[in-house]
Amino acid sequence: MRERIEYKTPDQVRVMRRAGLVVAEIHTALREAAAPGRTTAELDDVARQVLDRAGARSNFLGYHGYPAHVCISVNDEVVHGIPGERVLADNDVVSFDCGAVVDGWHGDAAFTVVLGEGDPRDHALSEATRTAMWDAIAALAGGGRLDVVGEAVEDAVAAHVAAGHEPLGIIEDYVGHGIGSAMHQPPDVLNYRASRRGPKLRPGMCLAIEPMLTRGTIETRVLADDWTVVTADGARAAHWEHSVALTDDGLWVLTAEDGGAAELQTRNVRIAPLS
Repeated sequence: MRERIEYKTPDQVRVMRRAGLVVAEIHTALREAAAPGRTTAELDDVARQVLDRAGARSNFLGYHGYPAHVCISVNDEVVHGIPGERVLADNDVVSFDCGAVVDGWHGDAAFTVVLGEGDPRDHALSEATRTAMWDAIAALAGGGRLDVVGEAVEDAVAAHVAAGHEPLGIIEDYVGHGIGSAMHQPPDVLNYRASRRGPKLRPGMCLAIEPMLTRGTIETRVLADDWTVVTADGARAAHWEHSVALTDDGLWVLTAEDGGAAELQTRNVRIAPLS
């Protein structure tokens, strides 16, 4: 039996935008704070302070027992890394997955940074993942069915390789999702082509688009903490994500400060005139 998709009203989307702006503020604070010598626990506290100031709560803390406010995944950690005493170092690849709940509605978004000068291949990995995310978001504007996301991610990775960069793997074990009155809702949002096309795209859908790419194998394993997902071969990974609303008037990237305007206008995508 197919799980039911939750379609949001414009007013509900506006509340989700408030949650999304808290997530955007967390991202800004973490970008400023992330540096060699900081522990991941210290950065988790940076996120907590933003949530407290906003009167919001983390949708990660306590989720199936998760013990922190955000996920911080380093180098070969793909997703769900638990903040702790790990000290960040020059050239680390660090992914931050952050969420907020405002009046019962959720926001969820992730980004990756390379600390210090970094390996050019790691910078290329993060940029390819970011580009794949934005291309997939833009593809939603064309209508059709949800499989446009996986097609766009695969096409972006192919273009990355065609431009002379090393091949990248698209993680298949973890995918995007619907979002709204819960952090994870139907439908699953695949980052790769599949035989099933997925549901028809409709106004009121809110989706978390989140490709995860790796410089090696797409195989993963979960560490003994039962949360941290790492690449099976130790290759570095990147993770980018935004929560997006489909409306009658266009797309609204709920977790981007500008609603996605800067990126989507370059792709000739109409931005919803919501406030």
